[in-house]
Amino acid sequence: MEIILLKNVPNLGVLGDKVKVRAGYGRNYLVPAGFAVSATAANLEAFEARRAELERAAAEMQAAAETRKAQLDGMRLTLARKAGDEGRLFGSVGTGDIAAAACAAGMTLDKAEVRLAKGALRAIGEYDVTLRLYTDVEAVIKVDIIPEA
Repeated sequence: MEIILLKNVPNLGVLGDKVKVRAGYGRNYLVPAGFAVSATAANLEAFEARRAELERAAAEMQAAAETRKAQLDGMRLTLARKAGDEGRLFGSVGTGDIAAAACAAGMTLDKAEVRLAKGALRAIGEYDVTLRLYTDVEAVIKVDIIPEA
């Protein structure tokens, strides 16, 4: 299935690219989510008519992400969790916990933007957490997990 990308999609392409994907991926995810349209002659023509508008919207989103990166980069969050004597947590700290802590600190952050490379955090300590705010815009924050008193 050939599609035209309406937004930047990681590991696939950027706005305006005409790419070939598996039919299920295109039909069940990319098209319904608004990331792409099928590459028919009518859709190609409609896309070219809207190209400037879509590129302007993408540039605005990129600029907003850069602004958020400047605010978030180097931010430090502290989370208190129940832990055993050896420093292992009873449970874990995941993307939702980090996003909630950032929101409580006054920042806007969605849990889908939080990237935990090695999975949920399961021990007391200091961790570098990557935030993907937009395509090619990433910020790094510090998360300190301390034992509850």
